Amino acid sequence: MFGPRFAHHLARRYRRRGLDRTTRRIADLLAAQDIAGAEVLEIGGGVGDLQLELLRRGAARATNLELVDSYDADAAGLAAAAGLADRVVRRLLDVAEEPGAVAAHDVVVLNRVVCCYPDHERLLGAAADHARRLLVFSHPPGGRAGRAAAALLNLGYRAARLQFRNYAHSPAAMLAVLRRHGLEPVAALRGPLWQVVLLARTGPGSRQDG
Repeated sequence: MFGPRFAHHLARRYRRRGLDRTTRRIADLLAAQDIAGAEVLEIGGGVGDLQLELLRRGAARATNLELVDSYDADAAGLAAAAGLADRVVRRLLDVAEEPGAVAAHDVVVLNRVVCCYPDHERLLGAAADHARRLLVFSHPPGGRAGRAAAALLNLGYRAARLQFRNYAHSPAAMLAVLRRHGLEPVAALRGPLWQVVLLARTGPGSRQDG
């Protein structure tokens, strides 16, 4: 499902068209929060296109966590072409399983990731605990339409004998997890396929002043 062919496709599309609409909205939201000098942790960042854009907009460093290594060659090529290879670190790591294996960062990003993970509470809890200042994530719309779309996609995956599955997690339940870990929504963008939510750290330890 997420092999080298898919990675090549993503890298090629980025070279030709730049960021897709949802990813561009995430970049714009974060840039508006003043990310100068920020350390960014992206969970499941693929070929790293969003990371490169955030580095261009002032972030200091980016760390990518992935479950597979099939993106690494294309990600390295994009970073090298942008002259940013020395500011990106890529690791194979499931942060939900090994939260202590990576340090906290100023900004945490999960773009089209939570719907691929069966345990949203564990993943989002770990992600939130690694966000010193901001966390942004995208997810499909909830409700019956979202559940029906996930079920239809999963039927296709089963027919193709793929192990990958989509998960229609409740948007309200996902926000509740993040709130329990000290984050509060500050912006939300709706779209036909993807919703984007930006949250900020509240209470002691907040670094909203940058």
